[in-house]
Amino acid sequence: MNTVENVKITALYDLSHTAAAPLMEKYTYPWEVLPHIGEYILELGKDIDENHADEYIKRGDDVWIHKTATVFDSAYIHGPAIIGAETEVRQCAFVRGNALVGKGCVVGNSTELKNVIIFDNVQVPHYNYVGDSILGFKSHMGAGSITSNVKSDKTLVVVKGYDENADLEIETGLKKFGAMLGDYVEVGCNSVLNPGSVIGRHTNIYPLSPIRGYVPENSIVKTGNVIISKRS
Repeated sequence: MNTVENVKITALYDLSHTAAAPLMEKYTYPWEVLPHIGEYILELGKDIDENHADEYIKRGDDVWIHKTATVFDSAYIHGPAIIGAETEVRQCAFVRGNALVGKGCVVGNSTELKNVIIFDNVQVPHYNYVGDSILGFKSHMGAGSITSNVKSDKTLVVVKGYDENADLEIETGLKKFGAMLGDYVEVGCNSVLNPGSVIGRHTNIYPLSPIRGYVPENSIVKTGNVIISKRS
């Protein structure tokens, strides 16, 4: 069923796997969090400075990198940003700011992040663009898959169901909105997640797929945007 319940934070995410839990618990829908990511990172940064300074390396005024994280010299990180424990930020990664990256993640070569919450154990390992998005626990974006965060006509994003008969249409009031990936989502190589994409937990998307709107949890999106339910 394509109902508003399916796209709520509680339906998509286990908040025990992100430092953003106190922020996300304030809202109903995940995209409501997007305008507040930067200020929340700065609040977390103050707590790090006061209570966990021995665990992090601080770069400039507003970039905190856990001492167990690996950041390659060619990676660029602009604040506000927090890089979690045992995360890798690989060669030529471009973190543009407002990025809260969890524990045990991979931010790969030439991957670009901007205004994102990346839950623990997420992989965006090769040539990915992730903007104005939230990626749930253990989600993975295949090589070259990207989030498209602005509509071509520059109008505000509306979250809709995956087919014309779906009972779902929510105005977000946002011009910039990439994708909300639930926990354990797998996105195939070179797929494009169009503005307003919301992918339910445990869903797999075939390579080269153009995604738009809500895709139910426990689904497989096959070639030609054919959506089937996973077998039990």
